[in-house]
Amino acid sequence: MGQTINLNTTRMQCIGAYLATPAGKPTGGIVVIQEIFGVNEHIRHVADGFAAAGYTAIAPSFFDHLETGVELPYDQAGMNRGRELVTELGLERAVEDVASAADAIASAGRIGTVGYCWGGTVALLAALRLGLPSVSYYGARNVPFLGETPKAPVMFHFGEKDKSIPPEMVEKHRQLMPQMELFTYPADHAFNRDVGAQYDEASAELAYQRTLAFFDRHLAHGA
Repeated sequence: MGQTINLNTTRMQCIGAYLATPAGKPTGGIVVIQEIFGVNEHIRHVADGFAAAGYTAIAPSFFDHLETGVELPYDQAGMNRGRELVTELGLERAVEDVASAADAIASAGRIGTVGYCWGGTVALLAALRLGLPSVSYYGARNVPFLGETPKAPVMFHFGEKDKSIPPEMVEKHRQLMPQMELFTYPADHAFNRDVGAQYDEASAELAYQRTLAFFDRHLAHGA
């Protein structure tokens, strides 16, 4: 369903991106923002799923700024390397790349974002700074930005068993962004990732249906 394309960025560097297109006319576009493991098979599968739901989906390969074709394993070494890469990349450049990706699929209609883990915080920033309706899955780096004034709606998903995002952090979202939708699930961090022990099928499916409803409201039928 998808293909790898070249994506021009604001820093005069071309990076890769995975592009998945729907069978018919798109009802909008979604920038899919990776975890710390790169644009791997799982993220490509996520993009394909949104394309099957009628959206043009694009997943920028942010790490191409630093190293081409990064796909890290879900082990301690992969986590360590992923954390090094997102630290080196920085959130500002990631948000710039989201803007470039959104421009690349502008013909699809209204554009939103969805992000996971590190990408969940990038998705939040896309709503705050780019005005893109965004869904943030278990963004552990969100709290420092919750005082900013959103330019677009955000939906938050958190796992109740996620030790990296304890209840008091979730409560900060409720306190500082009470106008936004927030859902918790009886699941761990990365419950949407259908690879490994953290996957929770029931929670992932419910979050996905809520995410599709969000995009239906704000993209497909958004003002």
